[in-house]
Amino acid sequence: MAVSPEEKAKRVRRMFSEIAPRYDLLNRLLSFGADLRWRRRAVALALEKGPRRILDLATGTGDLALMLKRRAPLAEVVGADFAPPMLELARRKAQAQGLGVEFLEADALALPFLGGSFDAITIAFGFRNFADYRKALLELRRVLAPGGRLVILEFPPPPRGAFGLVYRVYFQRVLPFLGGLVSGSFGAYRYLPESVEAFPPPEALKAMMEEAGFRVRYELLTLGVAAIHVGDLEA
Repeated sequence: MAVSPEEKAKRVRRMFSEIAPRYDLLNRLLSFGADLRWRRRAVALALEKGPRRILDLATGTGDLALMLKRRAPLAEVVGADFAPPMLELARRKAQAQGLGVEFLEADALALPFLGGSFDAITIAFGFRNFADYRKALLELRRVLAPGGRLVILEFPPPPRGAFGLVYRVYFQRVLPFLGGLVSGSFGAYRYLPESVEAFPPPEALKAMMEEAGFRVRYELLTLGVAAIHVGDLEA
């Protein structure tokens, strides 16, 4: 049975609110620490053009937003998410680390910002949870300034070949079990592989971003387990 965009948004918000307390731990465990390397690469790409105002969308508990602020202390960094429990954890982390990042609740399809508000936007492992990819890309383009950059770090569908087969077994069977065991939400970690399998492959996402007006390149990480798409607007 098809799920409406509104219902998908409600389910995703509820699910991420439930797993917030164990979210960081599970990211480290289930990726064997690789997610930190991937995030560092995304941060480096986001900062290449020296942005002064950065939005980290689907910020979750704020890992990427805080990385951005540490690497670019003079930049204004805003983290936005639609799960309040995640944002509360992000604010605590920012305070503990002495980093001035503003965290606020926002819907990716209707952002509470004026057009051209940001020089860079980052999204780490949150884009596939948006209810409407094309609408989200147009909204992201709206709030980016001319010459701005969008960086999307995401899980594409599992790669082909022998490695892909092994990865698929881990991703579809081992990860949901371990994630559910630690978080107490088996549904959330069943959703993860399902959402990844349904996500556009890298070339398709590139084409979608180009349709929205971005000049796009991407790179695959860890044999295709993750991918970073970089979309630039004309100055």
